[in-house]
Amino acid sequence: MKLHVIVPLCALFSLTQQTPSRDKCVCELTHSEKAFPHDRLSTVEDDASKCNSNITPQKTVELENLLLGLEKRLPQLQKDVSELKREDDGQLSSVLSLLVVENELLEIKQLINRLNITILGHQRLTTNTTKELDDLRAEMQELETYDTMQVVKRQNDNQRLKRDLDQCRNEHQPTTQPPEPPHGHCPHGQFRNISGPRVYTAGEYPGSYKYGAWGRDPKPAAGKENWHWMVLLTSGNKYSNYVRFYSSLSALIVGVSTPGNVQIHSSNPTTNTIQGPNVVLYGDALYYNCYYQDAVCRFNLTTKAVTTLQLPKGTRFNSKGNFCHLDECYAFTDLDLATDESGVWVIYTTTQDFGNIVLSKVEEPLALGQTWRTSVYKQAVTNTFMACGVLYATRYVNKDTEEIFYSFDTKTGVERFNLGIFINKMSSNIYALNYSPVDQMLHAYCDSYMVSYKILFS
Repeated sequence: MKLHVIVPLCALFSLTQQTPSRDKCVCELTHSEKAFPHDRLSTVEDDASKCNSNITPQKTVELENLLLGLEKRLPQLQKDVSELKREDDGQLSSVLSLLVVENELLEIKQLINRLNITILGHQRLTTNTTKELDDLRAEMQELETYDTMQVVKRQNDNQRLKRDLDQCRNEHQPTTQPPEPPHGHCPHGQFRNISGPRVYTAGEYPGSYKYGAWGRDPKPAAGKENWHWMVLLTSGNKYSNYVRFYSSLSALIVGVSTPGNVQIHSSNPTTNTIQGPNVVLYGDALYYNCYYQDAVCRFNLTTKAVTTLQLPKGTRFNSKGNFCHLDECYAFTDLDLATDESGVWVIYTTTQDFGNIVLSKVEEPLALGQTWRTSVYKQAVTNTFMACGVLYATRYVNKDTEEIFYSFDTKTGVERFNLGIFINKMSSNIYALNYSPVDQMLHAYCDSYMVSYKILFS
């Protein structure tokens, strides 16, 4: 009985082992199209990015600045040569005039040398960029041959149609009216707009000092009408103890400082030296925030004496009432000094004003004159300046744009928050703004660069 059971089981096992396995089905797929070369496309993208980084607005502005400096320098040389001819009496006066002409020629030579170097650099850049663009165009045309279904062609056609449609739609809509100009009583007319950068230079110390200020004296001493000044925060981006002078704008651009530094004190920082970048020059005197004080210091360039003006009790100082935007506050910008056609102003805030901007006129002899209180919060502002008795405030839009959004008219008391005047920045942050009523230029100090703009009045 046991044998009857065992035999069928053995037979079943044998049949299972002897059954052949099923055949495998293998499909071979052959793609008739060429494989797309992604590595070549990646190389084209990298080359295009490098090409974009080589061509920047700063390169054009640099050339324009040098040409502007040369344009202003040559008439001055002609004037000095004419004076030398009139004074040529063989005496000391003619010798001094000759030295002035020699200095002018030296500065012009340095300016021309820099201009030649810049032009040669631009020519090389143009040649290299043209070749790179030709290579990129040829490579892209080659890559387009892989687009056998003409996807790219159809996308280009769609974009062209969309652009034409938008243009047609815009032609039937009224243009946007420019914003109403700010109020004010200005001899130049109404403040309408601001130009693009007229000057853009790293000056004498390229990239060395992030914080500083520069400009012109609206009320210069005799013989200093063309001088430009610069203050660099040389100690921890916070403090300075001197002001540096240049005999002209072109001298500042090429970095030839004459007469050089005028020192407030040998130590930096110490009592009555400079704290923060908000500095102005007016009437041959430097105005600034005194070191570690809620006070304005006035440094007389002739006598080298410092006088101080105490601000009201509760004034925020020592980086407690700075200019700010969302990503950053500018250290030690509690007090902002400004100049316009009428003199010197100080912009600050106090605890009793809950952080809103307070504006006061600085009178001579040194005293605090009339004061105005605004409803704009100081830490929502990145900078301020004065023009024709009107306070203007800026705010950060992005790394390329700053907006003059606010004005306060001291004659009418009218505030506006919707000016919509935009500044084309050459660097992310503007740490100081100074208006020069001499030539209606707005001087900005931006991450170690000096930039100026023309204020456009109607």
